[in-house]
Amino acid sequence: MVQQDATKTVFKMSIPIFIELLLQLLVGNVDQIMISQYSQGSVAAIGNGNQIMNIVIIVLSVTSVASTILISQYLGAENKIKIAQTCMVSLFVILCFSIFASALICIGHKAIFMWMKIPEDILKEAGSYLTIVGLFVIVQGIYMTFAAILRSFGFMKQVMYVSAAMNIINIGGNAVLINGLFGMPKLGIMGAAISTNISKLIGLIIIYRLFCKHINITLSWKTLKPFPTQTLKNLLHIAVPSGGEELSYHLSQVYILKFINLFGTAVIATKVYCSMLANIAYVYSIALSQATQIMVSYLIGAGDLEKVKKRVWTTLGCSMFIALGLTAILYFNAEAIFGIFTEDKEIILLGKKILFIEFFLEIGRTANIVLTKCLVAVGDVLFPVTVGIIFMWLIAVLVGYYFGIHLGMGLIGIWIAMTIDECMRGILFVIRFRSGKWKRKMEQAAQKAAIS
Repeated sequence: MVQQDATKTVFKMSIPIFIELLLQLLVGNVDQIMISQYSQGSVAAIGNGNQIMNIVIIVLSVTSVASTILISQYLGAENKIKIAQTCMVSLFVILCFSIFASALICIGHKAIFMWMKIPEDILKEAGSYLTIVGLFVIVQGIYMTFAAILRSFGFMKQVMYVSAAMNIINIGGNAVLINGLFGMPKLGIMGAAISTNISKLIGLIIIYRLFCKHINITLSWKTLKPFPTQTLKNLLHIAVPSGGEELSYHLSQVYILKFINLFGTAVIATKVYCSMLANIAYVYSIALSQATQIMVSYLIGAGDLEKVKKRVWTTLGCSMFIALGLTAILYFNAEAIFGIFTEDKEIILLGKKILFIEFFLEIGRTANIVLTKCLVAVGDVLFPVTVGIIFMWLIAVLVGYYFGIHLGMGLIGIWIAMTIDECMRGILFVIRFRSGKWKRKMEQAAQKAAIS
């Protein structure tokens, strides 16, 4: 496979992944977008609820991503037995975690929100939203597992179509249940949560039917007897370190949101809108990095270890160009964009200032997204995890508190601290990849796949 062919392949793989991610992003954000016409307090409530759900989703996501990496390696090595074992072990892990997460959310959400210092006027709404959405964690987990399997086998477009269907259902359900159309009760934030759950359930049904139609792999609990301990270790070897980094990030974001909650509902709503717009700016970087991760994993499984370095730098350059371009477009059209959600001049003015800082933040975040996923794919997982955890808490959280609370800079100070964190980590990851230490990790991963 020449480099040009690999570039075209990665690009083709990234497009449906991008559209799927964008649609998944809309499933999470469409509630906030549509509820913004109902109440700014409800936007703040959903923002706090989703921050907790993001932690749950990250654990589900890293498990499915680890499955994608292993399945891609075993596809390269043409090992069908290991593919079936990986699918079942992934489902087993997802089921166990989902049950635990749903119970924790339903029982402990009030204590969590009180610790986060959520304003009293949105506490009840946030609790209702999180409880309803939390009950369907298991549905989302199983959906993400089957989506990961389909992506590993190259069925990106099919997964994308399912995400599109879920969004259409969610938007329609929101319109009816939030506002009480067609004689339905006007449920507000609870209607948004119910609609989200309905869309996820229908999405799971569709994705499972696609799996049965396209994937010639028999899933049976008998595969787990005797339990494939080595497959579980291989899965956790990827998921735990990489998941530790992402989990630490979202936990630090919860702590940062605790600071932001002290500034009142308007600032919380501004943070929600800015984060939502930032997601749009870097979502293609995630898609491109996931496609590259699959390509790198396949090359490792096939024993073709010479093309990885150039592949990664090409992905980083493209991702940086797109992320910064989108951020610039958002900034120069900030007033019109924020005007879609609110007429509050305070929110619009503060949001535009945050988007200016966001341009510099994206430089570091794009490098982190691409290089972290590629380092994980070649087996060099401990370095990005260690660096991520240290910098997130020392810079983003502690410096964020110093700038935002102690110096009285508010949301702007917190965003500056997050920018410093992302850029410093990005520089270290670039240095790490240029050092070539990952090559030894990649060779070990290739040998491991060959032995399996």
